[in-house]
Amino acid sequence: MKNFELFLREIGISIFYVKIGLGFLLSFLITFFSVPTIIKISRRKNLMDEPGVRSSHIRKIPNLGGIAIFYSIGICTSIFAYELFDLYKFLFASLVILLYIGVMDDIVVMRAYKKLVAQIVVSAIIVIGSDIRIRNLFGIFGIYQMAYWISVIFSIVTFIILINAFNLIDGIDGLAGGYSVICSALFGISYYRLGEYNYPLVVLSVIIIGAVLAFLYYNLSNYRTNKIFMGDTGSMLLGFLLAFTSICFIDIFIDKALPNIPRYHLQSAPAVAVAILILPIVDTLNVICIRLYNKKSPFDADKNHIHHKLLKLNLTHRRSSFYIICYYLFIVASAYYFRHLNVNLLLFIILLLGFAGAYLPDIIYLFKNNKKTTN
Repeated sequence: MKNFELFLREIGISIFYVKIGLGFLLSFLITFFSVPTIIKISRRKNLMDEPGVRSSHIRKIPNLGGIAIFYSIGICTSIFAYELFDLYKFLFASLVILLYIGVMDDIVVMRAYKKLVAQIVVSAIIVIGSDIRIRNLFGIFGIYQMAYWISVIFSIVTFIILINAFNLIDGIDGLAGGYSVICSALFGISYYRLGEYNYPLVVLSVIIIGAVLAFLYYNLSNYRTNKIFMGDTGSMLLGFLLAFTSICFIDIFIDKALPNIPRYHLQSAPAVAVAILILPIVDTLNVICIRLYNKKSPFDADKNHIHHKLLKLNLTHRRSSFYIICYYLFIVASAYYFRHLNVNLLLFIILLLGFAGAYLPDIIYLFKNNKKTTN
């Protein structure tokens, strides 16, 4: 690979843009050609997702699409962004553990506490072993630099919340996948603007986009024989990777090998990262609050998620996903526009807009019902 890089430099071609192009193309193709095989095996072995309490589908669908996403990301990142696995020694190990747990859960359905233990182990490995953690909150609630162990615990909890939050929004066709593409694109653009030392993270973002776009081709398919879900395997992997990229964004560095070079800090970085990941954060907080208010376990399945509310308005899966993503893109745009505000005020505005979006479908539903009653 290094010889290839030297050759490209000699002929005046930037290796970075070659990695971007080839990384996207190969990632897309690997997933695209892997999924049909996974569908075939799933049907033959009856490894299907059965309709349940909170399901939005009425027939059995293969749910191991996350394997193709892992396969694609694992291969392409090792080739085009190998610096990440060199810099973060436990990154690949964390992905493999999540793959195993996800596949087990998709096939035999693991108990919640077993999944939680595995997520704690994975989060601890990446936070402590690879030193991926939130060190500074830039004044949120008056907190700036955090002590090492507080930073470690806070970062582990953040990983666990985001992994599970992404799992919860994977309830309708196109939502988790489409939102992952948007988040990866936003983080990728941000890393690109912050300089060449962050280019491996840009390549990772592009690889994720390629893999998920190929998956979405099948996930949004109208043909019964082609349709597939990403399952817990895919949602946990994507949740983990987006947690990884968001924490890196909050604590962006120039080069770990050059400790004397000052770190780059964006004062509103934590609030902007929350804005990018606002959908899974708000959706998870909202359903937990509703369950606790109704004196139910936070782990009980229900249909109080934002996507369920839109389906209640007789919208299709595609339209529901499209409207949700558009609204939360509006929140990201608002966060970027007001990025120079006080970080606490900015965070308040972001959360306010996020929860407003969560209850907007309820308001529309009540308005429609009242209108019908009046007529």
